[in-house]
Amino acid sequence: MSSRTLKKGFTTGAAAAASVKAALISFFSKHPKSVEILFLTGEKKQIDIQAVRKTGENQYEAIVIKDAGDDPDITHKAQIGARVTLSDSNSLKINIIGGKGVGTITKPGLELPVGETAINPGPRTMIKNSVEDVFALFNIKNKGVDIEIFVPKGEILAKKTLNARLGILGGISILGTTGIVTPMSHDAYIATIKSSISVAAAKGMDTLVFTTGRRSERFAMEIFKSFDEEAFIQTGDFFKASLDMVEKSPEIQTIIYTVFFGKAVKMALGFEHTHAAKSELTLKKLSTWAFDTTKSRKLAKNIDNANTARHAFSYIYPDHPELITLVGKKIKETALKFSDHKLEIRIIILDFDGKTAFDSNYGKK
Repeated sequence: MSSRTLKKGFTTGAAAAASVKAALISFFSKHPKSVEILFLTGEKKQIDIQAVRKTGENQYEAIVIKDAGDDPDITHKAQIGARVTLSDSNSLKINIIGGKGVGTITKPGLELPVGETAINPGPRTMIKNSVEDVFALFNIKNKGVDIEIFVPKGEILAKKTLNARLGILGGISILGTTGIVTPMSHDAYIATIKSSISVAAAKGMDTLVFTTGRRSERFAMEIFKSFDEEAFIQTGDFFKASLDMVEKSPEIQTIIYTVFFGKAVKMALGFEHTHAAKSELTLKKLSTWAFDTTKSRKLAKNIDNANTARHAFSYIYPDHPELITLVGKKIKETALKFSDHKLEIRIIILDFDGKTAFDSNYGKK
């Protein structure tokens, strides 16, 4: 899904990759004013470089101003920098760390392990791709590349986020699954969902696959390979609103919700808009459900003390399928209620590797 009227931007991860590329180019050529970055969607974009300077005999640093487009967040217009050091090596070795203003993971339940710099996998891939692009351009084979990502005001910016509660300390996270920021204006997002449903209905489709974002959509497309692309619709946090819009297209008879466990718990709680659900509330309720279904006080306590739903899921899956089944059934009940029982509802809960942990159609003929 995309907005036709709002300007897209780029993530902190894309900004970091651009900074790395600019610093690295400066070893072999003049300082670039902009660099081309390959997003993980396959798209390319020129990103302006604010500054490049030599900081050591074998070291350059570069800075990019992050542009979130028409979806400004706390990192909009923030400086994202990279300090790159080259050394001799028998092979290409890339080491990425976080410097000043980049947080460190101190609690489990996130995409990265405890003790790791909060530079997510997507940005790390983009950074590595940028290094390989430059080395290919200048025919460089074997070098050690030490990369330090820094955010001059990262510690200040982090205070405006939930990072500390999640156990990310010392700065912001370098984020982005694709590198692109798509504007999330409520009106624009709802309009896009509505348009997407209309397009699918116009093509004669009677079944749609709703997902909450790009990653869950990607896995859903693997599950339903025979479905046309128009059948897949990212509904974000708009659980009830997306179902309400389906009512205006009577051609649509079945909705398949494919979600990760974090969103699944919020949906099971009956929230119309899942962003409104507080993490503490969802985990406390999930802990209660855990004891009710398994009678395990240890499991209930582990979930209650978990840092995130992802962390809680590590205690639940695969040993307690009955609890995941309960969550899935509650989502289905809520979805049926939101749709006035006019739609067939199928719920699929994914584990964090994209495998099916629950399917409400399991066992049906």
